[in-house]
Amino acid sequence: MGKVKAILIDSGKVLNGPVTGEWFVTPNFFEYVDKKKVEKLNIEQINKAFQLAGDYISKQDFIVTEEEEYRHFLKYYNIFFDTVKELNVSKENIENVTKDLVYNYDKYRFYDDVIEVIPTLHKNYKLAVVSDAWPSLLNVFKKADMTKYFSAIVISSFQGVTKPNDLMYTTALKELSVEPNEAIFIDDSLKNCKGAEKLGIRSILICRDKEDYLDNKNKLKDIDVINNFKELLEII
Repeated sequence: MGKVKAILIDSGKVLNGPVTGEWFVTPNFFEYVDKKKVEKLNIEQINKAFQLAGDYISKQDFIVTEEEEYRHFLKYYNIFFDTVKELNVSKENIENVTKDLVYNYDKYRFYDDVIEVIPTLHKNYKLAVVSDAWPSLLNVFKKADMTKYFSAIVISSFQGVTKPNDLMYTTALKELSVEPNEAIFIDDSLKNCKGAEKLGIRSILICRDKEDYLDNKNKLKDIDVINNFKELLEII
């Protein structure tokens, strides 16, 4: 392996996570949706609604503006709330939930270890975000003043593919002007890590859940497993 010059990093559940704990339950969701009515639903109903809405959004390849993101997620939430009609959410409040998803740039919280370690990594390596996400992620990073640390932000909706498609990794490598053997890739998905390894990029699996971390640490012998970014500093 060549000298490490760059680190490619996934975003969701790696650098940050949703403030509500759920990706599509927005920060102000329960200002527009009656929480008591939601609590009366069974989990199967909720899962079915999210699955149907997810089937729609997963088929949308190219989304390159926040306006397009809003339009597609308005459809997403219309599918969701149409599946759980018991919630009786008005058209106006479906629009409000959608706006909260797309335009609320405080929807994700950067982990404490990320805020502590990323500035140190930035001093020694070129950094890139490589994320399966939508255009608003850019403003999430800007709002948190994190863009100054990343020389490239590669978002799947701009590329028309998601990881582990080669294009996601090679786009980042090209923007950073590094070769595969000069880079490290960090993701919470083993499948995505293997996609990077196939291209000759050393990969590290991050498991923020302690139980998953211990399980994978014991089970995986051909890939490094970390629980947080402080551990990353110990192995690179």
